[in-house]
Parts: sequence; structure tokens; C-alpha cells
Amino acid sequence: MEVRRGYKQSEAGVIPEGWDVQCLSSLLTAGPKNGYSGRSANDAPGTPTLGLGATTSGALILNDETVKRLEETIDATSDLFLQSGDVLVQRSNTIDLVGTTAVFNGPSGVYVYPDLMMRLRFREQVTAHWFWRYANGANGRRFFMRVAAGSSGSMPKISGEKLRGMQLPVPPLPERRAIATALSDVDALLSGLDRLIAKKHDLKQAAMQQLLTGQTRLPGFSGQWEMKQLDEIGRCFAGGTPSTTRPDYWGGDVFWLPSGRVQNNILGAPSDSEITITERGLSESVAKRITPCSVLVAITGATCANVSLLQFEAAANQSVVAIEPFDETDARYIFYALLMERGQILSRQSGSAQGGVNLKAVKRIVIRCPLLNEQVAIAAVLSDMDAELAALEARRDKTSALKQAMMQELLTGKTRLVPAGASRA
Repeated sequence: MEVRRGYKQSEAGVIPEGWDVQCLSSLLTAGPKNGYSGRSANDAPGTPTLGLGATTSGALILNDETVKRLEETIDATSDLFLQSGDVLVQRSNTIDLVGTTAVFNGPSGVYVYPDLMMRLRFREQVTAHWFWRYANGANGRRFFMRVAAGSSGSMPKISGEKLRGMQLPVPPLPERRAIATALSDVDALLSGLDRLIAKKHDLKQAAMQQLLTGQTRLPGFSGQWEMKQLDEIGRCFAGGTPSTTRPDYWGGDVFWLPSGRVQNNILGAPSDSEITITERGLSESVAKRITPCSVLVAITGATCANVSLLQFEAAANQSVVAIEPFDETDARYIFYALLMERGQILSRQSGSAQGGVNLKAVKRIVIRCPLLNEQVAIAAVLSDMDAELAALEARRDKTSALKQAMMQELLTGKTRLVPAGASRA
């Protein structure tokens, strides 16, 4: 394969001429060292220990779900305690996650780590961060998946010996610093967007609680609200599935939705991959036509009590109840009111562990109803907040995708932040 000017072929692939390839072991002061897996529980009295979930995202997450406590207390002088700047590699997990790497940036001397992780300590912190990025990049993932040992369906493992022998492309120190800074800046932007999204979500939840209960009234509105059952404000009916043995019932122009599509969202437009049924399937089977601006409620399975606002003509399976509003009720208002009342829906479950809600129970769900013009105004405020959230989430997703592309360019040297002739000091 021809290598373009300024680059060279190496054990780690094509890299810039100014980069070295080094064995991981030569960059370490200690490790890889396996952790310790003693008996643990959330309410145990001993030493805090990380679970795999603390590093599965590729970054350190410390919370009640990712940290447990051992039954025993580890001696304070033990080498098992993590120090800030340590690098943790998951030595065993599914094939998609084995080798996932994170930098421990928590407090030193507080947490130990499990046997399913290996700890590395690097000579330089900037090199530790370089390895962290490289290990979670495309080339690092390929290495871990290649060296992980284990039978199909098992939790494959990476040995410390294989990890120590990893051949790593290493840029000069100034370039490592520049890359670390650039990627940290993007991480800070993403974290800022995550915090803003969380804040906007909390504000929306508070607005729903205030506006949908009448505790706060929008300017210009007054008068009493009424408590109404769903069957008083709309036509409620369950869906149905046409016979799958009748091909003439399927492949038509009417979109057919399973309950899994009801995800507390607005179904704005069908996709090309949606299943469709025919007019004959509607007229001859248990399927029922659902008009646009109807509200859908999932009544069984994992999505039970989820709500969606349907904005196109469709039909749905028997695990979905549709509410077609009467003239004096706004569909968007019902959608938001039922989002807030999901607990009321869940409280009506019966049957097995997965549970379910029947049509009769859904009809009796009660929501607070102002007059139509106030319903429309309240729904408009909440829709605007949803639109703002959606725009922020789209920006976050775009930034995350750009970060992944940027990482691949920087980690392979295809994009250089430091001129090729810069000092190697």
C-alpha cells in the first residue's frame, strides 16, 4: 500500500513520520494490576468499590448505581486504592465492551476497583490521557476485540500480558498536549450541553406540574376547571392485529404501529420502514383506523403507560389504546396531561409481573380540563419547550458525532494540531 508523503508504515498502522510506536509497558510505572472482587452490597459497611458500570461509558461515573461497598474494610495502606490519574481498563465484559477504558479522576485513596478491571499508572499524565483516547477509538477497539479470549457467548477476557504488549502510536509531547486540550474542550462543550438539557428538562417538568394542575394560570385565563374521564373527552378504543396469514391485509397505505412505537413522544411522520396494512385489512379484520391528532397509550409490556401524540393516519395493535378527542378538547393537551398522569395509568395495572391495563381502566383515567382555548395555550407553551429541548438534543448529538470523527483524525495523525517539524520536547 502506498503511503503518502510525511507518513510511514508502522506496527500500529500508518502514522506521521514524527510519531513513534512504543510498547505500552514502556510508558507505565505500574500495572496492569487486576482489582479485587469481594462480597459487596449497596448498604454494606466496608470500603467503597467501583462496579463495571462506573467505566462502561468510557468515562468515570460515580453514583449510587456504579459504586457499592464491600462487606470488609480494606487496609488503608493497600495498593488496591485508586489514585487520581489512574487508568482503568475493563479486562472482561461483552465483546462490544471489553477493553473499555476510563481515567479515574475521583479522590485518591477512597475507592478500590473490581477484579474485572485492570489498573495502569503512566509516567506522564498527558500520556495516560492519550492512551485513554486511543484505547476507546477505532484502532484501540480493534486491538481489544482481537486479543480478547473467550468462547462465543461468554464474557471474553484480556490478559495483562496482552495489554502490556500493545503497540501504541505516540506523538511528540507537544502534540499529545494539543490533542488532549482539543478533545477536553469538546468534552466540556458536551458536558455543558448535557447540563443545559437536564436543566431545561427539569424546567419543563415543573411547568407541566404548574400548568396542567391549574396552580399557575397563563395570562388572560380564569374560570373553573373540570375533572373528566378520558371517555368524556374523546372516543377511546383498543387496536387490533390483522391476521398474519392473510397477505391481502398487509402492504397497503395505512401505517400499523406496535406498542413499542409509543415512547412518550410525538409521532410526527412515518418512516419508510413502517409496517403497513391495506384498506381490506381495516374493513375485514380487528384493525381500526386511527385519525391524525389522536393520543396513543400503550397498555401492556415494557412500554405500558407510555404515551404518544399521533400526527398521521395509522392503525395499532391490541396493546395500544387510541383516544380521538371530541371537538372541545385539544389532542396536545391530552398528550401532556397523560404524560403527567403516567403514575395513574400504572396504578391500574393488573395481572402478571409485566402487567397491563385494560381498555375499561383507561377510559376511567381522570384529567383536569380547562376550556378549550386555555388547553390550546397550555399545550403551545409545553410544545415550545419540547422544541427547544429537541434542538438542544440535536445539537448535542451532532457535536458528539463530530467529536468521534475528530478523535479518529487526531488519533491517527490524519489531522495535525502541531506542525510536523515542531519540537519533540
